[in-house]
Amino acid sequence: MQSSNPVLKQSRYATFDSATQVARMSIDDVVTRTGILLAVLLLAAVATYVAPLTGVLFFGALIIGFVLCIVNSVSKTVRPALMVLYSVFEGLVIGTISRVYNDYYSGIVAQAVIGTVAAFVGILFLYKSGKLRATPKFTRILLGAVAGYFVLGLISLVASFFHVGNGMGFYGVTGLGLLMSVAGVALASLFLVLDFDQIERSIAQGAPAIEAWRSGFGLIVTLVWIYLEILRLLSILRDR
Repeated sequence: MQSSNPVLKQSRYATFDSATQVARMSIDDVVTRTGILLAVLLLAAVATYVAPLTGVLFFGALIIGFVLCIVNSVSKTVRPALMVLYSVFEGLVIGTISRVYNDYYSGIVAQAVIGTVAAFVGILFLYKSGKLRATPKFTRILLGAVAGYFVLGLISLVASFFHVGNGMGFYGVTGLGLLMSVAGVALASLFLVLDFDQIERSIAQGAPAIEAWRSGFGLIVTLVWIYLEILRLLSILRDR
């Protein structure tokens, strides 16, 4: 049983033996764990939206959140406490970023939240209807496109240090920035297909209930990515 999602890669799992008495993962488990992680993230985000982090505190939370994301992604052992901690620090970062964006573009946060929910519901509908499936070809193309997008993003970051796009890198270049942002939203949204596929396969194979935490964590990572991409896209559209 192989997952196409690198964050939720199932090759790290032990073989699931249905003959054992270990509790099995269900869709309710996934919904519950995802809800817990999302609630923690939102509470932390609201806190820093009201009182944003500055300077060292912001970058400290950003680095810790990133490290926790990597640790949870590569660990063979499911560690719910670290996943909750990730939600806390990621929420602190998201809240601060959201406040900065909303100060410049009034109402943009509400629009980004609605857009994120719409993307999630839309992809879920397309997946359940069979119009989108994580076939080997789809997975290869998507992961290749995502890798290319992140490489381009890193180049854009370096370019921003040389004041390209008024310090925004390629995202600040007319036309190119809009195209990159649209691509970012599309890629992040389509990544949900890999999340849904992993969850479906895990349940079908009788994964232990604790794996629901990993599934919830994967969904949270993707939703945060979608939200940030939509936030950036909306800001570019506001500037046009």
